[in-house]
Amino acid sequence: MNNKMLNEREIDFLLYELFDTDALFERERYQDHDRTTFKEVIQTARNVAEKHFLPLRHTLDNQQPTFDGEKVHIIPELKPALDALNESGMPSATADYEFNGMQLPPIVANIAGVYLTIAGGTALGYSMLTTANANLLQAHGSDALIEKWVKPLREGRFAGTMAMTEPDAGSGLADLTTSAVKADDGTYRITGNKIYISGGDHNLSDNIVHLVLARVKGAPKGVKGISLFVVPKYLVNDDGSLGAKNDVALAGLFHKMGGRAQTSTALSFGEQGGAIGYLVGEENHGLAYMFHMMNEARIMVGTSGAALAMGGYQYSLEYAKNRPQGRLPSCKDPLSPPVNIIEHADVKRMLLAQKAYAEGALALVLLGSQLSDDEKTANTKEQRSYAHTLLDLLTPVIKTWPSEYGTKANDFAIQVLGGAGYVNEHPIEMFYRDNRLNPIHEGTTGIQSLDLLARKVPMGGMQGYQALMTEMTNTVKDASNLDTLSEFCQRLTKAMTTLNQTTDKLLTAMGNSRNEHHESIDQVLANSVHYLSMFGHVVVAWLWLKQAKVATLALPNTAHESEQQFYQGKLQAAQYFYRYELVQIEQWASLLNALDDTCYQMQTSWF
Repeated sequence: MNNKMLNEREIDFLLYELFDTDALFERERYQDHDRTTFKEVIQTARNVAEKHFLPLRHTLDNQQPTFDGEKVHIIPELKPALDALNESGMPSATADYEFNGMQLPPIVANIAGVYLTIAGGTALGYSMLTTANANLLQAHGSDALIEKWVKPLREGRFAGTMAMTEPDAGSGLADLTTSAVKADDGTYRITGNKIYISGGDHNLSDNIVHLVLARVKGAPKGVKGISLFVVPKYLVNDDGSLGAKNDVALAGLFHKMGGRAQTSTALSFGEQGGAIGYLVGEENHGLAYMFHMMNEARIMVGTSGAALAMGGYQYSLEYAKNRPQGRLPSCKDPLSPPVNIIEHADVKRMLLAQKAYAEGALALVLLGSQLSDDEKTANTKEQRSYAHTLLDLLTPVIKTWPSEYGTKANDFAIQVLGGAGYVNEHPIEMFYRDNRLNPIHEGTTGIQSLDLLARKVPMGGMQGYQALMTEMTNTVKDASNLDTLSEFCQRLTKAMTTLNQTTDKLLTAMGNSRNEHHESIDQVLANSVHYLSMFGHVVVAWLWLKQAKVATLALPNTAHESEQQFYQGKLQAAQYFYRYELVQIEQWASLLNALDDTCYQMQTSWF
């Protein structure tokens, strides 16, 4: 079976036609790069993916890590694959030259990462978390912490984790109980338990650097009393060599439905008197620092959702093109040869849904990559601030929409293959299982919806929301000059009106609830998930209009048949999204505007 992972023409379209990555060459940080270096980096990632991770994909899924009570056992083939990844430089692709980096734009690194994710799945999580760990420390750590921990993390000698969740404090971080006591030497002694720590223990690196949220003795209650600490598996001497084992113990492994390549661990800190921890930044500011890593991880999760959707789509597309089965309803000759299933209208429906979800999701996460870049490297302070405002608003959507609809895309991929899709001879069912984690970790869909509606939309006098509406309005204005896009422009304008009216209704109701005049805040937010779905659909529809505009303008100047077919495919997928998907927001808006209380009023005893 063809293991094609991505359509290379799609990559060029996203990088150079939709997002104009060429403009980045004018920025000082990227002046050493051009299209050739971008292509070489992406090809390197593809080579590593195909040579080192694709052959392991099935084995990693079937042979989960085990724990014998003393140490973790992982199939030995994984370490050489991760070593090859580190040697390629991909984990530090966006880092500064002085930290073993390539200073690549995040949008290019994320495209490269899509190949790796499709081939390696959560095996790439060891590397991705390490990079995010190093990025946090470089942004918020002292010079001493950066010198001691960031360099070996960037080099791949150390691995990194984020340790937040506790047995009794998952999304509710205000209730965490892991404690920190300051010692005479300025370090801290960390005591507590953390669970679901991805990559929390393994034998794939020399050391593991845990970033641990804990509460210093006497700190304020709630999230305002949380601090962040570097707590390594092994202590490190002043000369950089490994020292004694720290008081960090593996309590056990969780065995998962999907994402089996990466360990998920329960860790105990301080069973022998206290694990040595090093404070990051200031006491009681830990959650703000951790959000640096969490927000990066949320874009990473969204990218995973989009990547797995793309992988499933490409696989099921190739299968459908080569699988003879049945005849069209118009054919009355039972002796005629069967047609390939891609000729059946319902299979086309499922492939179009996948294309609309996967390519829409990938455009969304690359928009996030572009904004995360712009907030650091754009030419003016105003441009950087604007990008930050937009990214802050969109982060819950970038994390959640690809996670939810990437999984739906994989569900369609299974259906396209039929019974073959349900067996592990094909990777489709694994993509589905792997993707099913994405709506859960790094903030569930429900948590992200509350964040969007209750925090991100009203934040700063709705500055981010209004900026997004302006961006969409400008796109509609530009596209309205093209007659063939008038339907999309009208539908998006109507959808924006629906979103605006619903947003106004909900924010007004929330304001009233806080004044104790009307419905409780709990009832107003009871259907926030539908608001996130509606918001995400409008944003993705906007991105499909942008793609349709590019395709429409390019078609008259395109002579090659394959290019014409590519652009026609873009327009047909946009049409599918507008006619089949965007219309669903009306039902969600109806529930939201009515402040429907069906779920809110359900009593525990009635279940």
